[in-house]
Amino acid sequence: MAPRRKKIYEGKAKVLYEGPEPGTLVQYFKDDATAFNAQKKATIEGKGVLNNRLSEYFMTGLTNIGVPNHFIRRLNMREQLIRQVEIVPLEVIVRNFAAGSISKRLGLDEGTPLPRPIVEYSYKNDALGDPLVPEEYIIAFGWANQQDLDDIVSLALRVNDFLSGVFYGVGIKLIDFKIEIGRVWDGDFMRLIVADEISPDSCRLWDIKTNQKLDKDVFRRDLGSLTDAYSEVARRLGVLPTNATNIKPTLIN
Repeated sequence: MAPRRKKIYEGKAKVLYEGPEPGTLVQYFKDDATAFNAQKKATIEGKGVLNNRLSEYFMTGLTNIGVPNHFIRRLNMREQLIRQVEIVPLEVIVRNFAAGSISKRLGLDEGTPLPRPIVEYSYKNDALGDPLVPEEYIIAFGWANQQDLDDIVSLALRVNDFLSGVFYGVGIKLIDFKIEIGRVWDGDFMRLIVADEISPDSCRLWDIKTNQKLDKDVFRRDLGSLTDAYSEVARRLGVLPTNATNIKPTLIN
C-alpha cells in the first residue's frame, strides 16, 4: 500500500499534496464545481480530468514561449507535479471584452470589445468575496511592491497574447481570464511565475460565430451541461481524454 500523502491545502477545485521532492507539490484536480463564492455547488464527474489535461496544455505552451510557470509534468489523469511557490494573495484578471462584473459596474453590454486589455486585481479572500482592489491598496498592505506589479502586468499580458491566439485558432473568443502568481527563489533572487491553473474554470470562452458560452458561466447561469462545454474546448484543442465522455453532473444541495 502506498503511503498516505500529506495534504498541504484544499481549495474549491483542487487539492495540494506534499511532493516527492523538496520544493514540489502534487496538484489534484477535483470534480467539484462552485459559483457565487461557493453558494452554488455541484459535482461534475470528469471535470477534474478535463481541467488537468487543459491546464497541462496551456502551461506547457507557456513554457515553450518562455513564460515561467509552476508546471513540471502531468502525473496521471487527475494530478500534476508542480513547483512549490509562495502565492501572491491576488487574483490577476485580464479582460478583453466586457462580461460579468465589469458589465454590471460600467453598464456595458456583455461582449463589448474593450479599448485594450484591462488588468485588474482582486484580493484572495473567500470570506470577503474576493473584492477588487487598486494598486494603491496592494502596495500599502505589502501584498506586492511596484516592481512586482509591473512584472505581474507583463506576465498577464504575455499570457493573454498566447491564450488569445490559441483560442482564436480553434474558433473561440477569449473574453477574460484570471491567473495567480507565485514567488520562487533561486538563491537570494526572487522571481514571479504563473501558478494555480489555466482552464475553462478560470476563463470566459465564447464561440466566435455563435457566442455560445464554453466556460463556467454554463454552470453559473444554468445554460446546459458544463461537461459538454469543457469537452468541446478540449476537443477543439485536441486534448480530449478518450474516457471523459458520457459523464453526468450531480447536484449538491
